[in-house]
Amino acid sequence: SAGSRLSPFQVSLAAATGSATLQVYRRPRVGILATGSELRDPGDILESGCIYESNRLLLRSLVRRAGAEPRVYPIVKDTLNATCLALSKAVDECDAIVTSGGVSVGDYDFIKPAIEALHGDIHFWRMRVKPGKPIVFGSVGSVPIFGLPGNPVSATVTCTLLVHPALARLGGERAFQHVYTRGRLAEPLSNRGDRHLFLRVSLGKDGVVRLSGANQASHALGSLAASDGLLGVPEGATLDSGEHVSVICWPRVP
Repeated sequence: SAGSRLSPFQVSLAAATGSATLQVYRRPRVGILATGSELRDPGDILESGCIYESNRLLLRSLVRRAGAEPRVYPIVKDTLNATCLALSKAVDECDAIVTSGGVSVGDYDFIKPAIEALHGDIHFWRMRVKPGKPIVFGSVGSVPIFGLPGNPVSATVTCTLLVHPALARLGGERAFQHVYTRGRLAEPLSNRGDRHLFLRVSLGKDGVVRLSGANQASHALGSLAASDGLLGVPEGATLDSGEHVSVICWPRVP
């Protein structure tokens, strides 16, 4: 039916019926930008106070998993002019844009001001999730812009929750749903904060759900690399050991 993601088996079935062509949606072109004067490309020499940039590789993979075609742009310096130029170029060339960094309230956070300088609109800013609070969603003309936080786990959480479903919809998918797996908690988990907490977890063959690493901070790539998905814990809630929970599994490459 219209809006269905075509698998190799469905394409084969169409060919077996004699269909030479199918009418499909074009994969959305998605621009990926990272902002930060302290960022350097992997392989470059690191000066004092600099770090390697890894979010564009991360977001490129997540965008592909959403069925879109990523277009990676150079690192953007922390100035309003550089941010405006980079966003303007991506708006002209892409159907949607995903950025990382520059969305908080610091002196060098220019994603929101750049959208406004390009006569765009800010539709919302901040979300009650942890990690990932300072996400911004805006648009310039008809091009949506998802401004994700700079910490890699925050970018992953917000991309999974918001960007992936939006890109699937932009690509013609009618009824996107995250893939959930049920399991039993190996240990009690609490959320004493006022934001919905998303933890990185692993799924054992025995059906047991465990934290994929003790360090669940928003910069901790180790526990992200070892994880199978995300477990949401509502604000003020405690989940008991042995309790059955649903885990949002990382999407597979289409």
